[in-house]
Amino acid sequence: MNYKSIVLAFSIIVVSCKPKQKVETIEYQNIIILSDLSSRLDNMPNKDFEKIYGLIDYFKNECVAPGKKSGDKSSIYFSALSEPNFYGIDIDSLESLEDKQMFVNSKLKFAGKGLDSKIIQLKENIKNVYSKRDPGIDLISVLIEKLENNDIVKLDKTYKSTARIDSIKYINHIYLLTDGYLEYQDFNTNKQFYFGKSEINNLRQYCLSNNVDISRALQNNPKLGIPPIKASKNQFVNIHIWETHERDRDFVKNIYLYPKGLRDNEILEVVWKKWSLESGFKSFEWKKY
Repeated sequence: MNYKSIVLAFSIIVVSCKPKQKVETIEYQNIIILSDLSSRLDNMPNKDFEKIYGLIDYFKNECVAPGKKSGDKSSIYFSALSEPNFYGIDIDSLESLEDKQMFVNSKLKFAGKGLDSKIIQLKENIKNVYSKRDPGIDLISVLIEKLENNDIVKLDKTYKSTARIDSIKYINHIYLLTDGYLEYQDFNTNKQFYFGKSEINNLRQYCLSNNVDISRALQNNPKLGIPPIKASKNQFVNIHIWETHERDRDFVKNIYLYPKGLRDNEILEVVWKKWSLESGFKSFEWKKY
């Protein structure tokens, strides 16, 4: 065996004997709450606070879990689509583990200004935002702009050391509280993403005339829906549309104006789902409450 062969064999033995780096993946939640503050809030009692506060409780008790977990990196943010600012709490912004623990437990230098205090402040900010009203905006365009222009969507990170590789995975969720109708005042300027009663009725009539369901109608004629927007951050986001009001439902008589399969909220759900998935979002959920 020549010298090069001996060196090569020795190198292989050394590499094979080295302990493999341990890879550990840890997941953290990034919760983003967006509210459509248009005319939907004039139609029925405001149910948003119950759902928003439920997400805040989930963030505190399940994600951060003071007294149970340590070193959490979860975050929660709130903004109205009509407002430029985000309000929130980001545990990951605290660099040291010691500061994180003092903050989430509201102890020592974070006494009176830790997690509990920040949650109270967040709820006050949300109430203040809801006290302002916007008569109607372009939900789709504003949603994409908020994702692209704000440092709000978190990307995964990897930390390497001698013995291990830590992979930090952020699960980004957007919860959009809306009635689902895409209506806004200045639609005469740009009606590309406008989808109101007239558009819903056109899609409904197409289904009836051609004896097809909503999904098939949109496949046959994509112009009956709304065009996708492929933006760079969509792929990292799970989008949840929480529909608050069903306009075509008589809540006194508990009846709908249209037959099952062609109701407003059913049409809106399929239109939103097609748009979300074709726009490249990670996943889509439609939920009524």
